[in-house]
Amino acid sequence: MTNYDDIDFTVLESLSADEVVTHSRVRDVRLASGKVLALITLDNGRDHTRPNTLGPATLAELGATLAQLKARAAAGEIHAVGITGKQYILAAGADLSEVSNLPSKDVARLIAQRGHQVLGSLSDLGVPSFAFVNGLALGGGLEIALNSTYRTVDASAAAIALPEVFLGIIPGWGGAYLLPNLIGIENALEVVISNPLKQNRVLKPKQAHELGIMDAIFPASNYLEDSLRWADGVLTGAVKVTRKNEPGKIERLTKWPIAIKMARNMLESRIGTVPRSPYAALELLDKAKSGTKAEGFAREDEALADLIVGDQFAASMYAFDLVQKRAKRPVGAPDKALAKKVQKVGIIGAGLMASQFALLFVRKLQVPVLITDLDQARVDKGVAHIHEEIGKLHEKGRIDADTANRLRALVSGTTDKAQYADCDFVIEAVFEEVGVKQQVFAEIEPLIAEDAILATNTSSLSVEEIGAKLAHPERLVGFHFFNPVAVMPLIEIVRTPNTSDAALSTAFVVARTLGKNAVLTADAPGFVVNRLLAKVMGEAARAVYEGTPLLTVEKAFAPLGLPMTPFQLIDLVGWKVAAHVQDTMATAFPDRFFASENFHQLAELPEVVEKDKSGRVTGWTKAAQKVLKTGSSPASEDTILRRVQDGLAQEIRIMLDEGVVPEVEDIDLCLILGAGWPFIDGGASPYLDREGASERVFGDTFHHPPIRGIGG
Repeated sequence: MTNYDDIDFTVLESLSADEVVTHSRVRDVRLASGKVLALITLDNGRDHTRPNTLGPATLAELGATLAQLKARAAAGEIHAVGITGKQYILAAGADLSEVSNLPSKDVARLIAQRGHQVLGSLSDLGVPSFAFVNGLALGGGLEIALNSTYRTVDASAAAIALPEVFLGIIPGWGGAYLLPNLIGIENALEVVISNPLKQNRVLKPKQAHELGIMDAIFPASNYLEDSLRWADGVLTGAVKVTRKNEPGKIERLTKWPIAIKMARNMLESRIGTVPRSPYAALELLDKAKSGTKAEGFAREDEALADLIVGDQFAASMYAFDLVQKRAKRPVGAPDKALAKKVQKVGIIGAGLMASQFALLFVRKLQVPVLITDLDQARVDKGVAHIHEEIGKLHEKGRIDADTANRLRALVSGTTDKAQYADCDFVIEAVFEEVGVKQQVFAEIEPLIAEDAILATNTSSLSVEEIGAKLAHPERLVGFHFFNPVAVMPLIEIVRTPNTSDAALSTAFVVARTLGKNAVLTADAPGFVVNRLLAKVMGEAARAVYEGTPLLTVEKAFAPLGLPMTPFQLIDLVGWKVAAHVQDTMATAFPDRFFASENFHQLAELPEVVEKDKSGRVTGWTKAAQKVLKTGSSPASEDTILRRVQDGLAQEIRIMLDEGVVPEVEDIDLCLILGAGWPFIDGGASPYLDREGASERVFGDTFHHPPIRGIGG
């Protein structure tokens, strides 16, 4: 096996020129027993908005610090080593800013080997090591803890996760070998593969403790003192550490291969076989059941090096940059100083969508929220539902009892529209029809202040037309949420030719306060996400109309890597909604969008498609088969895929030429946040460039040079 201490890592120094170095500050702590623990605090000297990261210079400094502590341990000066982070943060993983620009696979391998050399030395100091996870611990941050002998966690830590698979790589500094051997294969599969593929789900401290990743959990109020006292107990033998989820011999022989096989089947059905990182992670987790730690680390070195120089990681870094930087500074957003202060929110409607809005607004803005509807029974039902959801948040420990009571008190409902008079921001959640939306705004506008903002949640209608009868159309802005409202991170903010900067600024500030990422779009049919999803759904509908079997159509779309197949998506959003969106797009652009008569027929049925337990579409219901109109010219999977690729490339090019959004990056950001377009594709435009669709359609590419990795 490779001896990491024999490797020359100096080439990595050239990658650290712009690195914000996270320093390793050491102080000795004398414990109650008299033993001495050398405590390392990782700190990059910035405030908590800039988390500690682990770049080449950071690793070099930490490695040198650990080498010195190993020498001190051998001399009997210290009895243990602890490692923690600055306030709220242990570390947010590797510094990825330069990784996608590595000159070769050999240098990529050095990144993996350096991490293993430094973090791996935490288990080879000659004395026990303790990771005190005092806050955010992602990727390499969690691997610091996994390489330590023992781990405690602050009960208020923001997030604990190994998100690498989401970014097109694998946990490459020990995580793929150490985690399954600590908490068992099934738990490790959830943390390493399932969670990253579920919109990058993270663990809360309590979950990490219950899984056995953490040995002890302490409240924030006295976290470090409690952790040091606990560590002293471990060192003196007063505290016995037991790990109930550590895999035994029988699990390795029987449960392990079955769990891997089931995970592989799940991946193939959910994401197809195009994404590389989940399968690379699966392979590493499988092999972790036997062999030595050194062998496990060597496998991680090769897997990480392979993935870093591939197309999917380069595309992931482009997507990561969009989400981390561009989404935080929306292009075209006016000065936030122009925003109106929102001290009361009005929501027109009391149905499910309105209730979701109310819950989000009251939680995040913590101001009075008013809902109205046509009759008191609907209003009461809506308010009761919101109160029930607040109760669920309390039961789950997400909010305390006082907060729950305060939030309930802020939500009210009425049929008396005069109560909108002191609302600063009023959003409608009514039927998706221009006339209905015009009518409700006509009733509200005379009652509210002249500078109050009106917002429409339309998904595809003209915002300018909705505001055509307003006395002050400049106050109207499109504010398009995605379903489910609490989960989906995107809001499309739509500007009409009349929208004022004050209304637009208010919308952006409200979106940010709601914890959402906002993208500015012009008032064009379908805006961004629904326009492009309508293209996808339309091509699926066209193929069925031609006579292509349902499952052939579903399989044809797998290479796009979207979280749902076309008919899964249509079934989720509703066939009536899908028919409405397709009609809107086909009316606006009859030469480019397919409006399916089948959708209208199917929308009248209670059940349209049959699905298995995992939610995968398996066929049409008998009722659907009776009403479907199909031809006798089925298309092949390749033909369908090429049509949708070329259709998307054409539509994106037109949207850019029309100025629907400022730049192609905004379209990619919308699709990543609003449609779950996979990070490994980098959004739609890099994928279409790589697949040749951009060249086929308009003889050029969206990106110069196309976004691809060294291996691509």
